[in-house]
Amino acid sequence: MEMQQVAVIGAGWAGCSAAVELTQAGHQVTLFEASRQLGGRARRVDINETILDNGQHILLGAYSQTLQMMRKVGIDPASVMLRLPLQMCYPADSGGMTFVAPRLPAPLHLLAALLRADGLERQDKLALARFSSAARWMGWQLHDDCSVSTLLERFDQTERLIRLMWRPLCIAALNTPPEQASAQVFLAVLRDSLGARRSASDMLLPRTDLSNLFPQQAAAFIEERGGNVESGHSIRQLQRHGERWQLQGSEASMDFDAVVIATPPETAATLLDGCADAALLATLRGFDYEPITTCYLQYPAATRLPRPFFALLDDPGNAGDSAAWGQFVFDRGQLDAAQAGLLAVVISASSEAIQAGHEALAKAVAAQLATAFRQPQLASPAWTQVISEKRATFACTPGLARPANDTGLGKLLLAGDYTASDYPATLESAVRSGRLAAQALLAQIREAR
Repeated sequence: MEMQQVAVIGAGWAGCSAAVELTQAGHQVTLFEASRQLGGRARRVDINETILDNGQHILLGAYSQTLQMMRKVGIDPASVMLRLPLQMCYPADSGGMTFVAPRLPAPLHLLAALLRADGLERQDKLALARFSSAARWMGWQLHDDCSVSTLLERFDQTERLIRLMWRPLCIAALNTPPEQASAQVFLAVLRDSLGARRSASDMLLPRTDLSNLFPQQAAAFIEERGGNVESGHSIRQLQRHGERWQLQGSEASMDFDAVVIATPPETAATLLDGCADAALLATLRGFDYEPITTCYLQYPAATRLPRPFFALLDDPGNAGDSAAWGQFVFDRGQLDAAQAGLLAVVISASSEAIQAGHEALAKAVAAQLATAFRQPQLASPAWTQVISEKRATFACTPGLARPANDTGLGKLLLAGDYTASDYPATLESAVRSGRLAAQALLAQIREAR
């Protein structure tokens, strides 16, 4: 295949994946990123000489293409992530539960976890078993999409099970409250984790910052093979220039044989304005968004939680300092010794949580930790840092229209976690989309020979 000059706009996980695939296929790739830091909405953040992430992430063993892509650029997933069995554990005596899947073949691991679970009554366990059996029988498919809340109501899930298991899983996976979240997408996540082999349900916690977890190694892969990575270089305009595409950047105008747009959908719509049809532009501009907020709290280095992470009982209904916003807490010191005493509390779908301001939120989260773990000293961290990604993901609602990778314009593809997929906005869906866009572009190049 004749080498093509390809521009990939956006160095998030989708753009990096597309660029790696195209580079491996022998094409000359230039990867453009407007920010100085690679990774898009899953990246490293340097604040006051402290390395943080713009959000705490959990990957799953089911993220097969993400793990393959890491290995392709020379990363050993076992060395950069802590692998834990599927679990949903709350602090002791906090009113939650302890659910840990043993390392048994599927589905025995789930049955054993259910039988051993503390904090669930008999009717809760029966409801969970009934839901799992019915979902498998249905092939994890619905004839008509509905909200997750409606799905759970249809299968008579108990109020306690919804509060302790299904609601936090839905918000964590789809970043959308169950009342508005797509049941079909939620079932797809459960299918590839709870409904697959045992290792697929494992939880993978990054030991390194998110940019180093994949994007920086992807950039090195591209540059080592003759490609270019242009960080701090935004692309402002895109137009057809004969048989090629002309990109107007912040520094110069450049022509390329092909382009992959791997930006957020609203940026993609701006670039495509004047090129794409109205229906595609309307779809790209039709998304609603949900924020994700991470509150970092630094304690003395000797501070250590009993587990690397816990679920927390959130209670947004309370007002003021008594509001319990946190949904999960991670002990970063158990992932990276250099961050001993640093806790990260995640608040998904956090629009309400951030309304009172970052300082008030940090104070409320510290109080919540002190109460949940019955350790009053947790109410007084040495410092806090709140990072809120206001457009972290699209709102994953029932029947949501999502565009295909193919724009219908020759050698111009879209990549991003928002493109057509049965997955929500996750790192895995971003990687999958990047690879699909690259494969579609390679097919177009072959056909044009």
